[in-house]
Amino acid sequence: MNSPEAVRTGLTVDEIKRAFRDNLCCGLGRIERYATKHDLYVALALTVRDRLFQRAVESMQTYGGADARRVAYLSAEYLPGPHLANNLLNLGITEVTREALRELGYDLDEIVAQEEEPGLGNGGLGRLASCYMDALASVEVPAVGYGIRYEFGIFEVSDKIWRTHGNIH
Repeated sequence: MNSPEAVRTGLTVDEIKRAFRDNLCCGLGRIERYATKHDLYVALALTVRDRLFQRAVESMQTYGGADARRVAYLSAEYLPGPHLANNLLNLGITEVTREALRELGYDLDEIVAQEEEPGLGNGGLGRLASCYMDALASVEVPAVGYGIRYEFGIFEVSDKIWRTHGNIH
């Protein structure tokens, strides 16, 4: 039987299958045969998140723990693009995950297609902020990006204010 640690952070086909099913049940409270495409996406995202968090903790330990200096990058917006496929690639588990899902009767590409573009920005400053974060990661500088996540996205909030309050100067 898999240990709890292996289910949360393991990288084998069986461990990813088990984590995916556990997240459907315990993370979302869903019966697998009635799960929507969105439920499958969220279960997979939770599965990947556990593995990312493990890497983040390992990185913090590697770079000196709580007293180490780190870069904190604050930007009003980021334009990173969709995360799930990128995170699978960065963890090196795309094909293992594809096989795990195939064995469960799901298609990874169909699940990944459920991800919506995060409404974190729309242009140059958002792209620049994401490029800075990528550059810091590529030269192994410990950094955390902070931003503002609007509930309805940048334009939806602006549009809602416009419709509610008229022309605001």
